[in-house]
Amino acid sequence: MDNQELRPIPPKPGAPPTAELPQEAVAAPATEPSPRKRRRGASTFLKALFVAVLLGVAGGLVWLAVWLDSGAPESSGDGGSGVVEILPTPLATPLPLPREGVGPPDYRLGDCFKDFDPAALRSTVVACDTGHSAQLVAVFRYPAVGSYPGREALAAKALEACQAARLAPAANEYTLNFQRAYPSSTSWESGDRRVDCYVTADGGNVINASVLP
Repeated sequence: MDNQELRPIPPKPGAPPTAELPQEAVAAPATEPSPRKRRRGASTFLKALFVAVLLGVAGGLVWLAVWLDSGAPESSGDGGSGVVEILPTPLATPLPLPREGVGPPDYRLGDCFKDFDPAALRSTVVACDTGHSAQLVAVFRYPAVGSYPGREALAAKALEACQAARLAPAANEYTLNFQRAYPSSTSWESGDRRVDCYVTADGGNVINASVLP
């Protein structure tokens, strides 16, 4: 609604003007909407604008929900939904190090191992700034409930964990390989739900730094 004010129409004279006054034709005033009609028109416009804004916001929310849903990982029917860990805690295996006789269930993301054998039931965890041959760089944890997925599914999940691992520039100073470890059907039944990804060096305990960021 504009800010112009309506001019009041002059009242009609009670008697015709005298003959001495010049006669002029009075044009009829232009028809203008009343203030009530102006307000009603502005109100309709504001309502339409409000509805348009609401529709735009609703459409944006629907698009955002679809986008988030399309980017979410799909859970498989074999119990494949779980959590991939690629960032270590400030301290992996607690100090003091080295620690001998550490079992796989107690391995922590970021741990470094001397003379590492992924099939061994016990390993020696050492400080990552001392000579070591392997480091745990990614872990996938299956849910506590669920049937044994099978070796092929576990191997594929371990590969996904290795592909998700983030390595620091220090990794470029060594010739490294990815090595995977996952539960057997027997260890699964005993509660083992971890799939591990390690980087290993073929030349023995030649790594002298953490390869994680």
